[in-house]
Amino acid sequence: MLTEVLAAFCAVPAPSGAESGLADLLQRRWSERGADVRRDRVGNLVARVGGEGPQVLVQAHMDQVGYVVRYIADEGFLLLDGSQGDRRNGPERRHPVGQPVRALTRDGSWLDGMIAASSGHVLTPEQREKDKLAYDDFWVELGLGSREAVRAAGVHIGAPVVFSAPVQRVGELLVGPSMDNRVGLALMDALIGTEDLACELWLGATVQEENGLHGARALALAERFDAAIALDVGLVGDIPTVNEKEFGTRLGEGPIVVHRDSGIVYDRTLSQHLVALAERNSLPIQDGLFAGYGSDGLAIAQSGSPTALLTVGCRYTHTAFETVHPGDLEAAAELLRQLVTTPFPDRP
Repeated sequence: MLTEVLAAFCAVPAPSGAESGLADLLQRRWSERGADVRRDRVGNLVARVGGEGPQVLVQAHMDQVGYVVRYIADEGFLLLDGSQGDRRNGPERRHPVGQPVRALTRDGSWLDGMIAASSGHVLTPEQREKDKLAYDDFWVELGLGSREAVRAAGVHIGAPVVFSAPVQRVGELLVGPSMDNRVGLALMDALIGTEDLACELWLGATVQEENGLHGARALALAERFDAAIALDVGLVGDIPTVNEKEFGTRLGEGPIVVHRDSGIVYDRTLSQHLVALAERNSLPIQDGLFAGYGSDGLAIAQSGSPTALLTVGCRYTHTAFETVHPGDLEAAAELLRQLVTTPFPDRP
């Protein structure tokens, strides 16, 4: 059931700044199951699930990594810029070419395409020897033939473009382009209907994490909580080319409590409480220390809400083939159920 919900969430595109379709789905699901749901002015979804006691927020972001259209060629090709970062730094060169994508049109519909690049047969020797991919080296093929046809279809400069491959099973793993952070949303969804809550439980589905934590910052300015658990995908080092001494976490060995990332040391009391709950309930758990990584938890903690970060390990983050282990997902869901039904620890 949890993996089915995850796949359904992944099927709804939600680039940074255009998360409304996914927010509509979540609002409908959560309202129908009894949560008191509202949307704030920037598009965050905030839901009170119920219970009494300390106010506890469980949070995950809705947006996914992607691109925006920066130019439409005479022949109808879309040249791209990143939704995150500076185009002058260039794109990640190993992942985008050949992937199916969708472009958002002015009327809110999605147009299918694929990311293409020149084949070796037509490249010059100098072009073949180039070792750094630039944003002018690949494009979106829509098959429409002209700039006029593309514009008539509703695609415009600034239109979001996201990977669109469906979730699939590869062996025992789940692979798809938006595990970051539909994993967190699926875990939050699983908490609705939990009985015997030991807290007043709130859920926060935020916008625009991938380009600057904007939604979480707006939520944190408006609300304060006695405790907050940010949910996201985590980093693992169990693949070739990654040194285990850099990332000792692995798929299939349980969710990861992140003690520090590039932005913050997370709340020690909450982090140790999560580890103790896992061990008490015989759930697999991993300790993590992440470099080159940040989460909405930073913005929430900066507002004055004690915050921990719980993640589900993910291979190939920020690609069209992000990969997670269903066992980690199930263990994280059970750990969160134990968290919201167990009295919270006293703070020192």
